[in-house]
Amino acid sequence: MEHLSEELIIEILKRITRTSDLNSVSLVSKQLYAIDAEQRATICIGCGLSTEDFSALCSRFPNLLKVEIDYSGSTPGNGNHIDNQGLFVLTSCCTLLNDITLSFCSKINDAGIACLTYCKKLMSLKLNSIPEVTSSGLLMVAFGCKALSSLYLNDCKGIAGSTEWLEYLGSDGSLEELIVSNCKGVSQYNFLKFGPGWMKLKTFEYENKENFFSIHPRYGSSVKANTHRYELCCENLKDLKLVRLVTEPDGPEIGLRFLLGKCKALEKLCLEYVTGVIDNDMIVLSQACKNLKSISLWLKPEHYVVGGHIEFRTGFTDESLKALALNCPLLQDVELTFTGCAHWDPPEIGFTQEGLVSFVESCPIRVLVLNGALFFNNKGMKALSSAQFLETLSLIDCNEVTDHGMRFIVHFPSLINLTLRFCHNVTDAGLSELAHAQKLQSLDVGGCGYISQKGVLGAAKSVYYEVNCKSLGHYKRMC
Repeated sequence: MEHLSEELIIEILKRITRTSDLNSVSLVSKQLYAIDAEQRATICIGCGLSTEDFSALCSRFPNLLKVEIDYSGSTPGNGNHIDNQGLFVLTSCCTLLNDITLSFCSKINDAGIACLTYCKKLMSLKLNSIPEVTSSGLLMVAFGCKALSSLYLNDCKGIAGSTEWLEYLGSDGSLEELIVSNCKGVSQYNFLKFGPGWMKLKTFEYENKENFFSIHPRYGSSVKANTHRYELCCENLKDLKLVRLVTEPDGPEIGLRFLLGKCKALEKLCLEYVTGVIDNDMIVLSQACKNLKSISLWLKPEHYVVGGHIEFRTGFTDESLKALALNCPLLQDVELTFTGCAHWDPPEIGFTQEGLVSFVESCPIRVLVLNGALFFNNKGMKALSSAQFLETLSLIDCNEVTDHGMRFIVHFPSLINLTLRFCHNVTDAGLSELAHAQKLQSLDVGGCGYISQKGVLGAAKSVYYEVNCKSLGHYKRMC
């Protein structure tokens, strides 16, 4: 090893991906130890590392670019946790850091977060369950980290009140990715303060901490919308995800729903249990977003006033599917999840089987996920068997599909991947033809009580069979 050139050793080290292997190799010789210390770009730290060892680690690897500190599954009393002083040591020794992730670091507060301003090249910051960090700490990061382009905040309970950090980040306009999830003190209306920052943003996700069964508010006639607050430009936004927002179809304050008609570059959309969205929202979106490639709709029934009477159903109907088919020619990945819907007349799901089939036939749909689609049955399977582009089909909680419907799988011209979850009317008999056809590349089965492990053998080149899979509530994100 002593006779190898430094360039060759660096190339060898680059090809070693496991941290344990890198640590072992670095002990072979002083030369390898020194080169590894200079070249190491990434480390991940968990509980059990003492303050002294952490300081030594930071000193040994001064050229680190990415650091992840994760104490998930641990408590402050269970091993050593990095505190503000530790973060100061890290940022002082490793000034080239451009990516930092802190998870469940209960000993870090605003004073520690302020140390991140030493990292002038910091581009990505992820804070996951850091309860002591407040809006003041985020403001210091916004002020000091001018290169920041990605910010992820999850379950940070201390962030509340002041929106100065959002205003400053927006005025600077450097963020391209902003993800805020389960931060109870951050309202959807706070993001209206982001102002010009929307112009550069490419990815935005916001998940509300509201209870799954929250009822959207009712506004009195005296409340007037401050409409000028929604005159924001977000023409570069490509990826949008909104989860559990509470709005009104005709309410004075539509909140983040204003984004649906403004994102001309949008390619990927997920609306997960957003109350108050209706066909008109989808029609406006489809007309504005010609580049839409992926859409995921998670719906539950609500009360709507239609033609002077009240209907209890999901907000979107076949009119939304028609608008998407007409205006979004690139759409190829579709997920439709329905929760809390029952077999009633009139139906609680606004989509019909005919509307879905027509939609799939009109777009180059390659991936289709149906979860809790009460309207979809064996006739739907037969109709979809002529879908030219469909490669992946996932049926979850689709109990109207039986063995008879499964026999059409072999006739799908392009289908190679099939997932069945909680489809209780499909049995081994329904999968028997798949083994003979040898058509599928992969088959994933779980929670289907009448499909045995023996029944899936040979049904695809790759088979995954799960007996005790996660609950149906998990697949509907109800908890």
